Amino acid sequence: MSFTQRLHEIRDGFERPFWVANVSELFERLSYYAAFASLARYLHEALNFPTERAADLAGLFGGLVWFLAIFGGAIADRLGFRRALSLAYLILATAYFLLGSITAPWLASIRNSVPLGLFVAVILMLPALGIALVKPCVVGTTARASAPNVRSIGYSIYYTLVNIGGALGPIAASWVHENFSASGVFRLSAACVLLMFFLVLLLFKEPKRSGEVPTASLGETLGNFGKVLANPKFMLFLLIFSGYWIVYWQEFITLPLYVHDYIDPRANTEKMLATGPIIVIALTVAISILTKRMAAFRAVLLGTLVSMVAFAILALHPTVVAVYLTLIVIALGELTQQPRYYDYISRLAPSGQQGTYMGFAFLPLGIGAFLAGRIGGKLLHYFAEVQHQPQRFWWAITGIGVATTLLLWIYDLVVRPTAVAENE
Repeated sequence: MSFTQRLHEIRDGFERPFWVANVSELFERLSYYAAFASLARYLHEALNFPTERAADLAGLFGGLVWFLAIFGGAIADRLGFRRALSLAYLILATAYFLLGSITAPWLASIRNSVPLGLFVAVILMLPALGIALVKPCVVGTTARASAPNVRSIGYSIYYTLVNIGGALGPIAASWVHENFSASGVFRLSAACVLLMFFLVLLLFKEPKRSGEVPTASLGETLGNFGKVLANPKFMLFLLIFSGYWIVYWQEFITLPLYVHDYIDPRANTEKMLATGPIIVIALTVAISILTKRMAAFRAVLLGTLVSMVAFAILALHPTVVAVYLTLIVIALGELTQQPRYYDYISRLAPSGQQGTYMGFAFLPLGIGAFLAGRIGGKLLHYFAEVQHQPQRFWWAITGIGVATTLLLWIYDLVVRPTAVAENE
């Protein structure tokens, strides 16, 4: 097929809802990563939470998203994508605006009547409700509003726009923080998703249903937990792999605090966090080609090891340059393991249950985020504020990563499912 023919296929193969949904996803990711890039320092510096509590709350923000996403598809299917997306962006706009207004005088009566930690925790839960609806709507629209011959390209466009949003978010947060305030970052996030609310209302048309399997009901989704729990090999793999995300999420939760307090208080910590998504955008194709012949689990193991030892760079040489190098190495590891991780999950799933298992593949991200905040906060407090040897914090984090890699290797030797071994 010629390039002109392929271009014609792409031009005619996507209905308008595809473009509206995916553009809105770009801005949703921009909003999320702008907020996440600034959150830990905002909690610590503007709201005066101690390091340990600030990290714990930041982990709550990151973790809830991935747990609630399991149920988002069932809710979106019943509301319809247009209503679900509209509701999601309205929730997100409200949540981000409230997050940036915590210190505002008009919230003083509520702020002073309840413990500040509880007040902030409740507000941090709200974005997860919106994001849990956005993801299944956008992915579902991509499936329904793409012609079969270009659907794979549609998912590539989706993945690319997600990473563009992930790169632009920290950059936008950096500009707003430098020129206005940390609270202004959350108002920027609110403005972006509010704009997407109107975009969906004005331009999004409910895509036609095709012959795909309908989303499970809430009752069926709850029942899926039993199916997952009944497979100890799968559950063990998910629990072990959560260690990867405990380490990975430190770049959003404790790294900004560490850089500001122990390396350079003038360093632009938000802009730093755009490094990973930029590397992912630039090198996805190249890394995919280099690892395509590698067995799925070996790619997962290699990518995990690369990402997990990255923080040792920062432990050895605590400078701003080392931070950027650490983030680049983490991204290279992520690129190596992430696509093959989902391939491996699909091999673990019993016949006819791939959809259920793929949905629960996100659980380690949620478990990891919750534990990353709690573990990272405690360790940073202990090594930096009690022992006054902050560089040891990164050796502890590296130790968790190396232990995760070792456990994955032992899992492959001892517990490796027969079906996976036969397929590889």
